[in-house]
Amino acid sequence: MKDSVIIVSGGMDSITLLYDKKDEIALGISFDYGSNHNAKEIPFAEMHCKRLGIKHITINLDFMHQYFKSSLLQGAEAIPEGHYADENMKSTVVPFRNGIMLSIAIGIAESNQLKKVLIANHGGDHTIYPDCRPQFIQAIDAAANAGTFVNVRVEAPYTNITKGDIARIGKRLGLDYTETWSCYKGGEKHCGKCGTCIERKEALQEAGIHDATEYEE
Repeated sequence: MKDSVIIVSGGMDSITLLYDKKDEIALGISFDYGSNHNAKEIPFAEMHCKRLGIKHITINLDFMHQYFKSSLLQGAEAIPEGHYADENMKSTVVPFRNGIMLSIAIGIAESNQLKKVLIANHGGDHTIYPDCRPQFIQAIDAAANAGTFVNVRVEAPYTNITKGDIARIGKRLGLDYTETWSCYKGGEKHCGKCGTCIERKEALQEAGIHDATEYEE
């Protein structure tokens, strides 16, 4: 039974979850919040939902670009290079982004009598992004359940696994990761140097997947 909404960006993680849970998903939601890479990611989200026969919508969150402070919203030149473990990657945090997106998705789920909201945060996000951590997911799940008549639940099945583990799931599902976007700079090709590009390279290598991504370097 299709009883779920998924937040689908068009990146490796959410596209893997989309295919992993395709039989449960009634609606895919992308959010355009004015980041450098939204224009690259969202078309992939639309394409994959269409391929699976899943309705897809994009919701504009332009106010985040206007009022929130993050290097992710300031142009490609503002994006730091290096690994996620590096201190400078904290500048890419968009404050409470997942909280805002999940709140909207929860409301849409209840409006459509759907029971679950799926999100593809993973263990590698925990160091930098507070709204990807297990305690946040537990709290927003409890809030969704208490605050809706249909008792919506938030499910984040990848919370305690790595991006490499997610890539292994994608490999099992036969996914072509060239049909996803990771780079925070949002150029014509993946830069190969920002935190998401490095994480992408490492995950594909760990899963034994040939990396056919086009990088600038």
